[in-house]
Amino acid sequence: MNPETVRKQTVSKVKRVVLKLGSSVVTSESGLDETAIEGIVDDVCRYKRLGKEFIIVSSGAIAAGVRRLDLKEGARTIPQKQAAASVGQTRLMAAYEEAFGKHGYRVGQMLLTRDDLIHRNRYLNARNTLMTLLGWNVTPIINENDTVMVEEIKLGDNDNLSALVATLAEVDLLLTLTDQEGFMDCDPQTNPDACLIPLVEELTPDIMKLAEGSTSRVGRGGMASKLEAATKAGRFGIPMIIARGKIPHIIPRVMEGELCGTLILPAKERISARKHWMRYNLVPEGAVRVDEGAARALARGGVSLLPVGVIEVEGHFEHGAAVRVKDPSGKDVALGLVNYSSEELGKIKGRQAFEIDWILGYRTSDEAIHADNLVLMET
Repeated sequence: MNPETVRKQTVSKVKRVVLKLGSSVVTSESGLDETAIEGIVDDVCRYKRLGKEFIIVSSGAIAAGVRRLDLKEGARTIPQKQAAASVGQTRLMAAYEEAFGKHGYRVGQMLLTRDDLIHRNRYLNARNTLMTLLGWNVTPIINENDTVMVEEIKLGDNDNLSALVATLAEVDLLLTLTDQEGFMDCDPQTNPDACLIPLVEELTPDIMKLAEGSTSRVGRGGMASKLEAATKAGRFGIPMIIARGKIPHIIPRVMEGELCGTLILPAKERISARKHWMRYNLVPEGAVRVDEGAARALARGGVSLLPVGVIEVEGHFEHGAAVRVKDPSGKDVALGLVNYSSEELGKIKGRQAFEIDWILGYRTSDEAIHADNLVLMET
């Protein structure tokens, strides 16, 4: 493929964008970089006036809080990070509100945790709020709720969050601005001869391996997390562009199809919104191991998992829980919502559907996991 042609074709279809801004883009050594934020917002508003919609996922709250509080050694413990985020988030939102206000636009804040995306009702509520804000021509400014962040509800980093928001809002492009030119053929921090890869057609294992070890100077996410985000967005049919955020007017350059940064094309086969939610938001509570025949059938897609194909049940879970489905070797094949608890599955594994009644005394379903509640793991 010709990278320039593909780039122009991709951006020509874009109406709604998730713009992810890394800490290195919105902060500097002296604190929050309000000049950089103002420049980015100026460019965003240029396209808002043309009818484009932007959702901003912004890092920088913790970094801004650390500098605002003059914490010489940074924020090391979770309580320190939470407190720094509390101080920094107000500064961050004030900067966005002021910058957008100069153009007559309003902003709205959304702070999310994993819990907001795990529970289906809360997930849909978050989507409804997001779509309402866009309908009012309000620009959502989204961040992970670092002030209450603990490991159990942590989304990981804003690269991950931006991909989940992109699918939540069904956008046309995920634009990630960072401190690097884009995706390079090696780590530019250790190799000055690193070359930009302008187009990634498929996220192969070799491509993913190239990103290992790269890090951001300020934020939590490195290039590996950005490719993971591209994978998640790509499974929903959303392309991603990674570019250096400190380049003046980088957004117009991207939106006009200029060959800057790296364009990562989406997967050739996308999954539905509900199955994407299952695959990338739910936390598995256990696992079921299936026989070779069941594993092959599931890999082809479109079939349910019957109890007769289950050979082992791992962990403790209740009806409706998310579980991993593993082949005989232990490799993950799929993720699904089970119709039976671990105790019940332990009793009916390897048995035919007509036997369930006399084993359990009742039959909730013929399937251990229905096809509608199964999503295959990508290879």
